Amino acid sequence: MFVTPAFAEETTAEPAAAGETHSETGMAHEAGPKVFPPFDSTTFASQLLWLVITFGVFFLLMQKVITPRLGAILDDRKSRISKDLAEAAALKKEADLSVETYEKELAQARAKANAIASEAREAAKTKAAAERSAVEAELTQKVAAAESRIADIKAKAFADVGSIAEETASAVVERLIGGSVSQGDVAAAVASAKQEG
Repeated sequence: MFVTPAFAEETTAEPAAAGETHSETGMAHEAGPKVFPPFDSTTFASQLLWLVITFGVFFLLMQKVITPRLGAILDDRKSRISKDLAEAAALKKEADLSVETYEKELAQARAKANAIASEAREAAKTKAAAERSAVEAELTQKVAAAESRIADIKAKAFADVGSIAEETASAVVERLIGGSVSQGDVAAAVASAKQEG
């Protein structure tokens, strides 16, 4: 409320008489000490009655409505948790069995792979030995054929050496002596030189 300075002076100048009401509160001034209502001994009986009624209502409300609902919620959660734990245990057991099966299959696969690798090594060794023996046999045949050719060429060369030696000896003698020598004498001389050498 807006108070003007003139109104403030008027209200302070005139003291309020006993029994008059204040314009701000609309209550009459009472004479004597005031007591806080809950501590007023004249109202204790009604306060206790209302306390008992309120407590009884709240107790019945808790007993009949709130506690059963909370109990149902807790039981539902407990059953869900136990169900989830049982399901988790079953899944763990299944996972353990799967891991065990996987490890067995992995061990079998490794053993099979080692067996296949051993068989492949043995087959490769056998094949390499067979190919090596075939190559060695082929090389032996080629060496034998080359040696026989060399022997033939050598025999032919040695056979030709005699006739070449005879021709050469007759040409040398003709040059040195200036006359011709008989073919029989040259052949005899070459044969005797062969026997000495």
